[in-house]
Amino acid sequence: MSQHYDLIAIGGGSGGLSVAERAARYGARCAVIEKGPLGGTCVNVGCVPKKVMWFGASIAHTLEDAEHYGFHLGETAFDWKALKTKRDNYVHGINDWYHTYLADSNIDEIVGEARFVDARTLEVDGQHYTADHIVVAPGGAPMLPETPGAGLGITSDGFFELESLPRRVAVVGSGYIAVELAGMLNALGSDVTMLLRREHLLRDFDAMLRENLMEEMLGDGIDILARTQVREVCGADDGTLVIECENGQRLEGFDELIWAIGRYPLSAGLALGKAGIEVDASGYIPTDKFQNTNVSGVYAIGDVTGQAQLTPVAIAAGRRLGDRLFGGMADRHLAYENIATVVFSHPPIGTVGLTESEARDQHGEAVKVYQTRFTAMYNALTERKQKTAMKLVTVGAQEKVVGCHVIGPGADEMLQGFAVAIRMGATKKDLDDTVAIHPTSAEELVTMR
Repeated sequence: MSQHYDLIAIGGGSGGLSVAERAARYGARCAVIEKGPLGGTCVNVGCVPKKVMWFGASIAHTLEDAEHYGFHLGETAFDWKALKTKRDNYVHGINDWYHTYLADSNIDEIVGEARFVDARTLEVDGQHYTADHIVVAPGGAPMLPETPGAGLGITSDGFFELESLPRRVAVVGSGYIAVELAGMLNALGSDVTMLLRREHLLRDFDAMLRENLMEEMLGDGIDILARTQVREVCGADDGTLVIECENGQRLEGFDELIWAIGRYPLSAGLALGKAGIEVDASGYIPTDKFQNTNVSGVYAIGDVTGQAQLTPVAIAAGRRLGDRLFGGMADRHLAYENIATVVFSHPPIGTVGLTESEARDQHGEAVKVYQTRFTAMYNALTERKQKTAMKLVTVGAQEKVVGCHVIGPGADEMLQGFAVAIRMGATKKDLDDTVAIHPTSAEELVTMR
């Protein structure tokens, strides 16, 4: 005997929970299948614990700055285990809340690993479940390379398992996870070396952001080795790690090696072929703008689609899919343009829309750029003269704003409102006509010349 639902979500992360909750709100009978802790990557080994650690690292910077504001603190010490314990308790509280959330929403929670039997049937631990609509949202996981000795290192998941602050750390990677982990560890007291396969950090971001972040990280004492490929990792007699590089460099004395080289979709174990669901060479599931896969009644959302792998994107796509399937909104879908994002580096980055390079490729001579770089008022008194930089990318005679890029203290909080304005089609004149909030860094975005 099988149990039937209107909708089943495979995955108890942001996407799966959101589509089930929205569908249940319309009266649909729903279930969520999850083998691990509820909340997915974001809650357990991503956004939430990462942001807690970022706050801790930011406080470390504030303590450094305190004397320049007249505070005499004396000797300070940092207790990694105390922060980890409070962080983990916070995460566990969210996990527990999700169980109540599902029960209160009349959504069944099925614990286990789902596999397709056919396009309408899933098997979990020998039990069959059928549904009119199945949403594939299993998320992703961090990659380990095939490099000899790679298993001696850890991934971002392993970072959250660390019981103590490593004395010396190598971070391999150049994306946002790599720069976030490197910045946190450096601020909290680790000696950090970054190994970049190519020349730049954050190579898909606007050049202004890349260049300013590189300058700030180097200024903070992070050693950044560009065009450095790891050939082999091995252990030394003293228990530390040795990294042999393709260019002949031998890097020694690391307590930890963190691989931050990308993520892969958790699609391989789902038996997608039994339902006829297509995947690409990397295991991602292609969808149309309505999150439809090639199989009618089967949908994919979140990281498994390879599109804008961000928690709010999965949530938004899931809610819109629920609206479309059960709320009578036939054209409801997520537009993947102008999605704002923040990198919790030190300093943080906020970005939305086209980079300058992308805009010039698309619009040529119609592009006009406004930018500024300055020392924020907070840093006017501190020894660390951290820079803030901003860029507006505009197009056409009306100077429609198609990109906004900010790096500096407060960038993470100031971007949200500007993202709304850009989505609504704001022009440079609209920003110019907005009365500035003084004294703030954000006012520079409405006073730029």
